[in-house]
Amino acid sequence: MSDKILHECGVAVIRLLKPLEYYLEKYKTPFYATNKLALLLEKQHNRGQDGAGAACIKFDVPPGNPYINRCRSNEARSLDDVVQKINSRFNEVAKNFPEKLNDVEWLKTHVPFIGELFLGHLRYGTYGLNGIDSCHPFLRQNNWMTRNLVLAGNFNLTNVDEMFDVLVDLGQHPKEKADTVTVLEKIGHFLDEENEILFRKFKDDGYTNKEISHKIGEHLDIQKILTRSSRDWDGGYVITGLIGHGDAFVLRDPAGIRPVFYYHDDEIVVVTSERPAIQTAFNVAVEDIKEIQPGSALVIKKNGAVNEYECKKPVERKSCSFERIYFSRGSDVDIYKERIKLGHSLVPAVLKSVDNDCKNTVFSFIPNTAEVAFYGMMKGVEDYLNEVKRNKILKLGTELNNEKLTEILSIRPRAEKIAIKDAKLRTFITNDTQRDELVGHVYDITYGTIVKGVDNLVVIDDSIVRGTTLKQSILRMLDRLGPKKIVIVSSAPQIRYPDCYGIDMAKLGDFAAFSAAIELLHESNQEELIEEVYFKSVEQLYLPSDKVVNHVKNIYNPFTPEQISAKMAQMLKPKGINAEVEIIFQTIEDLHVAIPQHTGDWYFTGNYPTPGGNKVVNKAFINYYEGKNERAY
Repeated sequence: MSDKILHECGVAVIRLLKPLEYYLEKYKTPFYATNKLALLLEKQHNRGQDGAGAACIKFDVPPGNPYINRCRSNEARSLDDVVQKINSRFNEVAKNFPEKLNDVEWLKTHVPFIGELFLGHLRYGTYGLNGIDSCHPFLRQNNWMTRNLVLAGNFNLTNVDEMFDVLVDLGQHPKEKADTVTVLEKIGHFLDEENEILFRKFKDDGYTNKEISHKIGEHLDIQKILTRSSRDWDGGYVITGLIGHGDAFVLRDPAGIRPVFYYHDDEIVVVTSERPAIQTAFNVAVEDIKEIQPGSALVIKKNGAVNEYECKKPVERKSCSFERIYFSRGSDVDIYKERIKLGHSLVPAVLKSVDNDCKNTVFSFIPNTAEVAFYGMMKGVEDYLNEVKRNKILKLGTELNNEKLTEILSIRPRAEKIAIKDAKLRTFITNDTQRDELVGHVYDITYGTIVKGVDNLVVIDDSIVRGTTLKQSILRMLDRLGPKKIVIVSSAPQIRYPDCYGIDMAKLGDFAAFSAAIELLHESNQEELIEEVYFKSVEQLYLPSDKVVNHVKNIYNPFTPEQISAKMAQMLKPKGINAEVEIIFQTIEDLHVAIPQHTGDWYFTGNYPTPGGNKVVNKAFINYYEGKNERAY
């Protein structure tokens, strides 16, 4: 309902463990793997629309033939474009060489994306440009198969500047300062070193260069390469990689910030960012899908061996709670239950807001991603009304009759579909005022659902970040229905601090909660605290990351969450609307009760899971204070 939060990327890896003929015979198509890859990406399409890409490694292709295929797109419908480009080559074969569709070896030699190992990626760019060169997978090429590296991931590093300097100290000359380049070149450097070590070893043992190429592929120590590469990384990441000869890996950050799951049987290994994608694509039970442990890498050797190795010592687990509240699809069995609990836990505050007057209160949700939390809220209201009905029945005692019982049993919560998004609405107007007017009509409201001047309207959302859309359009739209009071309910707590691990929430000045706290400081004559936080943040600019403290917490300390919520409601209420407006947020305590296994809550509490987070939040405050509209990382 508030501003859309753009967020992490999605990954998919497929490794076929049987000969290609096996899949043709069993599944009646030579395109089994590419079809599954497309499905895995489509079922994670929520994770990024800025770009899409896919790569394929063909095993044991004769020299002179390409063995790495890659396709990327940054078109408006990038995933569709990638799938169409890959399928176009298949369609050419079907049209011109139909007799070859059952000849797997011919297809493998002549057609791209017929192979054994696949990597897919969906991109949302939290940093940098959205050109085709920014789309994953990235490719580091070499004439030695075991030095070729294909890389894609869901990640953000907080210490890119330091890592850039490390690459320079290693003797490299990076083409740009970005975490994608940093990760690619860092892994590539240690992949090269491992190749050199093994080459010298086997050369000393008397093997020919041609023999050595195969021996290196058999003996590459992927765990060692990843351990050395990631030693100084600070951030949240799932890094997926394919090596030209056929090894593959998926590395997860030590705090388990970014999600990743895998499934393995005798036919296939599959890895995705979200669990339901695997369940849907391969029809497997949820208990058969595993999570890659924090700090570990899933390594798939060319010979089919699949093992999980620790590459970085795990730290306190801080898996992203926003994944559960909003980003990941709610079709995951655990996420669905968690969102139900999030909605249910808000009921006491909601009932207090409407003076327990459920008779004159309508409940709804905007946008559709808040629907599950809405169900949880309605279950909580139903529980409350069931207790009301029980007490009424007991109170009547012997005076209970059929008419009175029917009247009591008719008490139920009023749930309505208040707003329906008009996805086809477009605006070509450049004037801000006129554009805001049109944006206000992106949703169609359901007239006649509210008794004007009598009913309260409670609307639940996943989260409130900037509040811009709320102020410019949503509240005006809801006010046209004529409610006495509008209660906006957020299933997430107040977003107070920037993210630096892959979510597009980087600037403090954008946050409605931060703006409210600053306004309260001015109103209460505590402006000196703003300057104090600025100077404390500046003092820490050049300290080592592990010595930095989050001083921005001091901005919020003088006020209760309720005071900040009240100020937000006042600041976001548009001029000219008639309804009273109140905003209710999830509490941190109830968040962790609902989502006990995903305790990463730094955007709400400022408790960052890595040292680099504190550095980023202080830099974000410096940028705000100095009027710089830029990211802090």
